[in-house]
Amino acid sequence: MFLGTHTPRLDDKGRLILPAKFREQLSDGLVITRGQERCLYLFPMQEFERMHEELRQAPLTRKEARDYLRVFLSGASDETPDKQGRFTVPPVLRTYAGLDRDVAVIGAGARVELWDLPTWETYLAAAEQPFSDQSEEVLPGIV
Repeated sequence: MFLGTHTPRLDDKGRLILPAKFREQLSDGLVITRGQERCLYLFPMQEFERMHEELRQAPLTRKEARDYLRVFLSGASDETPDKQGRFTVPPVLRTYAGLDRDVAVIGAGARVELWDLPTWETYLAAAEQPFSDQSEEVLPGIV
């Protein structure tokens, strides 16, 4: 499971050093793709394959399903971190997420999210109060 927030920097070649606590889970390979809210999703290869199997169950007769699959998979890139835990974030994905130098690496359970740091800080500031004020069950079992 991926937890916590880390703030590494992209180097001049667009490479990111994974937080040490994430490296072992991602050492056999990862898939990076477009996420929602203009972040990037980073999955261990096995988790991406599991998720892809679930997505394949969506009916291709539904336009929303086709659109989601196209956007999600067309930007996907499989990467293998080097011995220092570095991997290259493809230019098209850096542009999509607005990644320049300062990055927020967010542990989000089964995936990692990469955010432009100022964008993450703005998002978090806006989301913290509604999180604190939550009085109804949003997620099953969480009140």
